[in-house]
Amino acid sequence: MRINNIEIVEQLAREGHIVVTVGGGGIPVVPTADGHRGVEAVIDKDLASALAAVTMKADEFYILTDVPKVFVNYRKENQMALGIMTVAEAKQYLAEGQFAEGSMAPKVRAGIAFVEAGGRECIITEAAALDDPACGTRIIA
Repeated sequence: MRINNIEIVEQLAREGHIVVTVGGGGIPVVPTADGHRGVEAVIDKDLASALAAVTMKADEFYILTDVPKVFVNYRKENQMALGIMTVAEAKQYLAEGQFAEGSMAPKVRAGIAFVEAGGRECIITEAAALDDPACGTRIIA
């Protein structure tokens, strides 16, 4: 798997531009003798974004969502916002079913993939919180 033209995105990022990429996951294609052709598939935007961040050798990977942090026991009396979560803890929470599919689970999986591939940390948060250097939930090794 690869992302076409990721080199251009990396160049822009290294020049200091904030890049927003791979939204919606992209268009799935397969190589053919004549170039490429589209195929029916769903590309997860969070995992595709993690692939982009890994390919560009990013130190940090931000996943923007509509909540300030990742929660365990979400919408229950004992819900708890997570500030820092190790990869091992994230995997355990996933195994426990703490994160909903189609919601936070893909984001956490993408964060795990990024950190396991050598990234320093993945930050999951809402865009409004980006001014705060301690924003979001951080997935670390």
